[in-house]
Amino acid sequence: MSAPHLIPVNIVTGFLGSGKTTLLQRLLRDPSQKDTAVLVNEFGEVGLDHLLLQSVTENTLVMENGCVCCAIRGDLQDSLRTLFSQRERGEVPRFKRVVIETSGLADPVPIAYTVLSDTVLQHHFRLGNVVTTVDGVNGLAQLDEFEESVKQVAVADRLILTKSDIADPSDMAALRVALGRINLSAPIFDAVADEIATQRLLIEDAGSSDYKSREAAHWMVGADHHAGHDHTHTEGISSFVLTFDQPLDWTAFGIWMTMLLNRHGDKVLRVKGLLNVSGMVAPVLINGVQHVVHQPVHLDSWPDTDHRSRLIFIVRDLSREKLERSLSAFNGLTNTRHSNVA
Repeated sequence: MSAPHLIPVNIVTGFLGSGKTTLLQRLLRDPSQKDTAVLVNEFGEVGLDHLLLQSVTENTLVMENGCVCCAIRGDLQDSLRTLFSQRERGEVPRFKRVVIETSGLADPVPIAYTVLSDTVLQHHFRLGNVVTTVDGVNGLAQLDEFEESVKQVAVADRLILTKSDIADPSDMAALRVALGRINLSAPIFDAVADEIATQRLLIEDAGSSDYKSREAAHWMVGADHHAGHDHTHTEGISSFVLTFDQPLDWTAFGIWMTMLLNRHGDKVLRVKGLLNVSGMVAPVLINGVQHVVHQPVHLDSWPDTDHRSRLIFIVRDLSREKLERSLSAFNGLTNTRHSNVA
């Protein structure tokens, strides 16, 4: 997961009109993003024309800051493989990261799953952050009405609130609460009020050797902040934390996670965790999407003073109690505690 030669693939998603392209334009103007390739859905809200410099191939353009912009035609696997081949042949600039902008109605989970699971792509790419824009004016209604909007929030590593300057403050406050119930580990930024560092959105992630410990600390802050609540979204999506006081047996945990994802992987939107593993001084970081978990990362030290195992789940139609009982049985634990957020 932290192999330095793997190219991170970040996903920028969000519902129709939520400001994905505006955010992406803002991020790409940062000089640190000059080595970025951008894949956009050809039916998406693409507004990058003023940044385009010249045509390199039929579907590939080089922008003023050196970024490569491509329309996604055909399967995502083929698009990424083609882009990598163009890079290796010198047909496009030698990019160091990829950003995929989805269409407003896209489910980002299959995109993330593709990056994680395709055997060819695994040799060249890894999943970076999923960044989701949320409309401050219409976000609450969209979460209530559209399943795609809920999944875009559920799978996010970063949530960006837009249009706060024209939204009702009470609606913005309610929206923040709703977002926290769906996704307890993603930090929430205000695109209008906050100074949003490009590095924080696209460069710092759990797969980066420079930032993996800091990312784990962010996860745990979110988990601790939302501990003690019990909510489930109307689409059956819930978010909760399982906490284990005693160390986990790595083999037992691996068997349990494999069986869980084989049977219910389509219901596991995200799983993140910091594990206290028997016989290890420092924790193990895990991060997965549906049926696939990133390669586990061994941290050099604990990011905080709490050395319990903490597993964050964002799932559909899976009960916390059932997951907790089954993992406890596999690990042989009797002293377990939990917190629950949805």
